[in-house]
Amino acid sequence: MGVSEALLERARVSCSRADWAPVFLRLIVGYGFIAHGYAKIARGREHFAEILAALGVPAFHVMGSLTILIEILGGLAILLGAWVRLAAVPLAAVLVVAALTVHLPNGFSSIKLLSVTSSGAHFGQPGYETDLLYLACLAALALGGPGTLSVHSWLRLTRVRASAAAR
Repeated sequence: MGVSEALLERARVSCSRADWAPVFLRLIVGYGFIAHGYAKIARGREHFAEILAALGVPAFHVMGSLTILIEILGGLAILLGAWVRLAAVPLAAVLVVAALTVHLPNGFSSIKLLSVTSSGAHFGQPGYETDLLYLACLAALALGGPGTLSVHSWLRLTRVRASAAAR
């Protein structure tokens, strides 16, 4: 059985539990990046650019827009399972910069409970824990691939079927 026949046979077989593992990673990571990118737009791109300027980021207007674009488009790519390895690189760069410039001084923990009052819980600044979790998920997806239930797999199967039909 050749590679193309094996791929076609794999597509006919129902999905296993292992096929679902990358889906859950892609859903939370993709949605998380899209949500963070959208939050920067909702608060105003200028506001985010001012934050970058305060951190000493060069070309802060350009870097702000680029960060938003990376988060939204990269998040969408991860969510759909399309170009995951390609999207993981700039997303990881955004995370490393955020971890080193914003979260590192706050320590590891992403949850810093300061107090609880009648109005609810009050938290301090988050550490780099969440950045590391996102980086680990991106690494798992980049190394393991987006999985069978992805746009990547669908495109590959479509090419294989077209190639098999052309023979």
